Amino acid sequence: MKKQLPITTYGMDILRKKTKPVTKIDSKFIDLVQNMFYTMDRASGIGIAAPQINLGISLAVIDISAMEEYKNEKPLILINPVLSDSHGEDIQEEGCLSIPDVRGNVKRAKEIYLKYNDFDMNEISIELKGFMARVAQHEIDHLNGKLFIDYVTPEQKKEIKKQLSDIKKGKIETDYKLHIHSGSDNVLY
Repeated sequence: MKKQLPITTYGMDILRKKTKPVTKIDSKFIDLVQNMFYTMDRASGIGIAAPQINLGISLAVIDISAMEEYKNEKPLILINPVLSDSHGEDIQEEGCLSIPDVRGNVKRAKEIYLKYNDFDMNEISIELKGFMARVAQHEIDHLNGKLFIDYVTPEQKKEIKKQLSDIKKGKIETDYKLHIHSGSDNVLY
């Protein structure tokens, strides 16, 4: 049975730590991937990385097919992803399930080349373009301890400062389960 997992919020240490590689795929791991997709869907998200569910492993899932213009895009399971090359630049607004109700303009590559492992730990190389490339970069940033707010302009940082402070203090409401910063984070590996 699929389980909705609480999403870690801004201020929790795990969101700023580099993850460890996945070394073993078993039935527990496959259940985790299914629960990540379920959690992301319940939160109306399009991507979620393991640190966002309080796990320090290099895993992210993406599914943008709920958006009409991307309904033919296949979901992506990124195990140990690494960006190998990128081209072009584009600025678009982004948000994050771990930073509810905060948005910011972020410059990202338009096209990326990516290597990751599949469930058999085979290395896969793919090229992603446009919005899918943007979402993949956002999720891979999570695996490296970076957040989209790290890329916004100083002016935007000033504008969102109070919102970020409120999130850190747990003064936030969402339609999905949250794991609120409490001063001592228990990080699961």
